[in-house]
Amino acid sequence: MSHLILLFSLFLAPAFADGGGQKSTQNLCSNDVSHKRQKRDWIWNQMHIKEEIDTPLPHHVGKITSSVRNNNAKYIIEGEYANTIFKVEETSGDVYAFERLDREKKAEYELTALIIDRTNNRSLERPSKFIIKVYDINDNAPVFVQKVFNGSVPEMSPVGTSVTKVTAVDADDPTVSGHATVTYEVTTGGEYFTIDDSG
Repeated sequence: MSHLILLFSLFLAPAFADGGGQKSTQNLCSNDVSHKRQKRDWIWNQMHIKEEIDTPLPHHVGKITSSVRNNNAKYIIEGEYANTIFKVEETSGDVYAFERLDREKKAEYELTALIIDRTNNRSLERPSKFIIKVYDINDNAPVFVQKVFNGSVPEMSPVGTSVTKVTAVDADDPTVSGHATVTYEVTTGGEYFTIDDSG
């Protein structure tokens, strides 16, 4: 009988050891899960749209996506132009513009993305701000900064003497190559005067 008790206790010892191991593994897993929950985050690339697109509205701008996994999740956007110029498809996170945009009027829009549980309107993720940039097209002609430029030159001045300086500006985006570049040309009097690219 004593042999039987000894064998029984030997069998129990590893079982208890395994149970403790399983418990610690479960604790690690639960800690890992909670850690992952804290790392949930919004995922998107910078959003942009060209100005003055002439295809039918609405125009697709981009997509807001959260790593939250919830069948009742609903995307919302907030901000001055949310749900007027810009709207979001609540299940996919696709963002659309419902107006043709003009970069010269407004070059970028700041909005806030939210994801909520549609059953109780509880937030599933911290709100996050994002910017929609409007890309420039070369749709503006240069204009002179004043109507008349007066110049004078003494008689018998050598060739190359400066007479006056004119200035024109272009409202297009100067960071886009060629869009705001201004060149000058003398259309009448070219036999007497020339103008360089500085005006």
